[in-house]
Amino acid sequence: MRRLAYTIAMGTVISLGAVSVTLAQDRADLAAAKKEGKVVWYTSTPVETGQKIAKMFEAKYGVKVEIFRSGGSAILRRFLQEAQAKRINADLLTTSDPAAAAELGDQGMFVPFKPVNFDKIPDSAKDANGNFIAQRLNIITIYVRSDKMPAAMAPRTWDALLDPKYKGLQVMTDPSFTSLQLTVVGMNAKEKGWGYYEKLRQNDIMIVQSNQQVSDMIKRGERVIAAGALDSYAAEDRRDGHPIETIYPTDGTYVIPSPTSVVKGSPNPNAGKLLAEFMISDEVQKLFPEEGAYSARIDMPPPAGSPAIKDIKVIGVDYAFLRKQGPIVKKKFNEIFQ
Repeated sequence: MRRLAYTIAMGTVISLGAVSVTLAQDRADLAAAKKEGKVVWYTSTPVETGQKIAKMFEAKYGVKVEIFRSGGSAILRRFLQEAQAKRINADLLTTSDPAAAAELGDQGMFVPFKPVNFDKIPDSAKDANGNFIAQRLNIITIYVRSDKMPAAMAPRTWDALLDPKYKGLQVMTDPSFTSLQLTVVGMNAKEKGWGYYEKLRQNDIMIVQSNQQVSDMIKRGERVIAAGALDSYAAEDRRDGHPIETIYPTDGTYVIPSPTSVVKGSPNPNAGKLLAEFMISDEVQKLFPEEGAYSARIDMPPPAGSPAIKDIKVIGVDYAFLRKQGPIVKKKFNEIFQ
């Protein structure tokens, strides 16, 4: 069994099991949040899950949640455009790009905040100063329509996706829209070279914007293989009766935190902190496994029927590399698949 490790911005590797023992925790000001009356949340959280969180928050605190939901890269693009125009609209930002969260935190764009349960989040999934904290962990797998592809024929490694027998059968997301895919493409290109994606293009892989679109393509049978996609969609589809098999590649699986940050200079700072605090509460963190996703907290179980993180062979992610090379990765990917 291997413990989850990430290569983080400083270039060091930290085990997912490592959690700070004594941490001062901040509390949101409920009265001030209620006075503000609303919170604006920019998020890449899957639509239905995000809506559930918003409704739970509104029911508990009486504070309205306005959601702008899109892919992680699109969320960041809008946030940065507004920040550059000195029009901060978001109170809370949830993406799936730890490298960008670290960069923006270093630039002073977030309010350091360590809410209750901060100590239950692995050190590798949060900023030590509280600039960001993981909302959930994203597992990127290969998944297939098991009724259209026998288990013996399914790809079991990342390199297997290049096999000509899978030509015209695969679909994947666009790293310019989905920041989870930026991590996957960036690391695959770093380790395997861009020739890997040239060969995928030659294998007639379809590119779509979002993980929801990948799921829809697989469910409709328009494509048979999700070539590196967010596995919570596969879990949800199985619950709905679709014949989907998740494959944890034998050469490793990507496990990527979704960082949440309180935005500096936002219109509703107290409501932003209250929603950040709520995000890692028991009720929200229990919701993720119920939805087929992984909680960010070490005291929560994995989704039903899924392995614990410690039992997954995990690919290390060089977030320092992604901070520097992210725009180049997007540009090169688009040149290959345009």
